[in-house]
Amino acid sequence: MHAPAPTPHGTPAEAQAGKYLTFRLSGALYGLPVLAVREIIRLLPITPVAAMPPHVRGVVNLRGKVIPLVDLRMRFGLVSTPDNDRTCIIVTQVAAPAGSRLYGVIVEGVEEVVALKADDIEPTPDFGGAVDVRFITGIATANAGLTTLIDLDTIAAADFAPAEAADGPAA
Repeated sequence: MHAPAPTPHGTPAEAQAGKYLTFRLSGALYGLPVLAVREIIRLLPITPVAAMPPHVRGVVNLRGKVIPLVDLRMRFGLVSTPDNDRTCIIVTQVAAPAGSRLYGVIVEGVEEVVALKADDIEPTPDFGGAVDVRFITGIATANAGLTTLIDLDTIAAADFAPAEAADGPAA
């Protein structure tokens, strides 16, 4: 069995039974714990930020709070489709060194909230190192399909880690 990816806190991330918000990316179904979701909003005007990786689309101003915005299609190396009337932002609360912070992700459309039992969740498959699975916490097999469960804490930590931590110590 494949060991789950370490979280920013150093312990393995593993999907737990509970409620998950499901959404679409490049036609596939993904899910994240409902407790991490703060709100779902329409796509707002995005302000680009210099020197960010391509999947970091920029920032948005949500009621006076500036929130970083990541396109999960691009982050996962999926086929990117043009934004449309279903494209939205899921505003989440993620772990940060100083507690937590808001983090926005662009998705192709929100589907539903599903209640997953432990029996519905399989561990992350072992792809033999050919696939980066550090953001996947498990695969749900409920509702006659597969839903990839993701860990936004780990994604956010990888996206916004200090340069020294991401690239190693400075010379």
